[in-house]
Amino acid sequence: MFIISLTYIKPLEEVDVLLEEHIAYLKEQYALGNFVASGRKVPRTGGVILARSVSREEIETIITLDPFYRHHVAEYEITEFSPTMTVEELEFLRE
Repeated sequence: MFIISLTYIKPLEEVDVLLEEHIAYLKEQYALGNFVASGRKVPRTGGVILARSVSREEIETIITLDPFYRHHVAEYEITEFSPTMTVEELEFLRE
């Protein structure tokens, strides 16, 4: 499993121009089964994506499809982790 942390490096006005494209990208990744949760950071300085376990190389490739990445409005930090304990509803995430 991966935590992908996005940090905006451009003003929110530039981020907002790409927001519809970014949401379409997220929906596509959900449909493909790659993402399981996502949302904005509070305060709105970026976002967080929870991604299923695939290889790190695949995650790095998936990120390059994000309009925020392609237009250089966000930086990405990838953290891999192995969930060993979850609430019952998220047992499917345990490895």
